[in-house]
Amino acid sequence: MKKRTGVYPGTFDPVTDGHVDIIKRGAKIVDHLVVAVAVNIGKEPMFSLEERVEMVREEIDALGEGVSNRVEVKPFDNLLIDFVVDADAEIIIRGLRAVSDFEYEFQMASMNGRLNPEIETVFLTASENHQFIASRFVKEIGRLGGDIGHFVSPRVKKRLQRQWNG
Repeated sequence: MKKRTGVYPGTFDPVTDGHVDIIKRGAKIVDHLVVAVAVNIGKEPMFSLEERVEMVREEIDALGEGVSNRVEVKPFDNLLIDFVVDADAEIIIRGLRAVSDFEYEFQMASMNGRLNPEIETVFLTASENHQFIASRFVKEIGRLGGDIGHFVSPRVKKRLQRQWNG
């Protein structure tokens, strides 16, 4: 039987506890999970692609072998559906924080389905304590001196603080 592979794409600028929650839960529904870190210049990321890939890898390593040995991190700068095919995956995993996310994600899933009907998109709703965590809010709260320790790991918090303090 073929190993079921899924792809969880995102910018991860920075990776939050909400992202990690989706990674853990996504790893339960596939045999192998590829966390795809997007270049996404349009969002003007705070961290370079290499830094974001490294951050995500550190967070996955911290999950322990039950998860980390089934998850890999790869950067991508092409069409998601092409990346999914190249990864020999058949599932795209997307997280939904709130109802407002659904319309955009539904449109993306529909477009991806038209581009390749063999690829399914699976939506995982955010766990209750992660529903409103968004990377952009984490950056804004931290930049203004607020405590971001509720939203990111201590490792990510240190990276953010280094970025702001030069």
